[in-house]
Amino acid sequence: MEMKKRLTLELRNKKPAEVKELVLDNCRSDDGKIVGLSSDFENLEFLSMININLLSVSNLPKLNKLRKLELSDNRISGGLEVLVERTPNLTHLNLSGNKIKDINTLEPLKKLPNLHSLDLFNCEVTMLINYRESMFSLLPQLTYLDGFDADDQEAPDSDPEADGDGLDDEYDENGEGEEEDDDEEDELDEEVIDDDDEDEDDLEGEEEEDGVDDEEEEDEEDGEDEDDDEGDEDLPQGEKRKRDLEDEGEEDPEDEEDEED
Repeated sequence: MEMKKRLTLELRNKKPAEVKELVLDNCRSDDGKIVGLSSDFENLEFLSMININLLSVSNLPKLNKLRKLELSDNRISGGLEVLVERTPNLTHLNLSGNKIKDINTLEPLKKLPNLHSLDLFNCEVTMLINYRESMFSLLPQLTYLDGFDADDQEAPDSDPEADGDGLDDEYDENGEGEEEDDDEEDELDEEVIDDDDEDEDDLEGEEEEDGVDDEEEEDEEDGEDEDDDEGDEDLPQGEKRKRDLEDEGEEDPEDEEDEED
């Protein structure tokens, strides 16, 4: 896709002044030059033109607020003085995979006082002896070269200012609050579980007591039956027989004879 068409798509009916980030990766430049981009993008802070077969940045418009410029995987070999004039507040510059062969080509970058991160991966210049020492000497404002500082400490994954660490901090604080809420909920759940366990213990205790009471009642009934049996054994045979007949609902034959008489 041509760069002009890509620009139209990226705008999405917005005005250029409303755009802060613009990605034009993998589109086609016009004879190795930037086309369609103008100073109307006055609030642009991030611009990416990776792999667009760019030979020169001479057509780059004035972008005073631009901070990050991605130009990797192109065929740029020089002309970096344009960046000093058109992007004076640049902080991050990625020239990885370009045709930069010697350190003198990078000398114009000395005039970018805010430049603290420069990437030159896969450029021939990185093969020079004492490359890193020479670069940090040439550009004292640099903090990171190819992702590492002068003490070989790796750069953080992202730029705090550009990626909004404040939002992350706020999220972390909210996250801690959520963890506290979760802890409180866990404590409440444990209390409820303890209460349930106590209720179950009470129910089991009551059931055990009921079981004991039932056993006692059964024992008492058995005792009464035994007492009755013992009492019957103490009675004379005639009285015992009479009592048994009464229990069965029958009359004693002797009583019937008496009634007949």
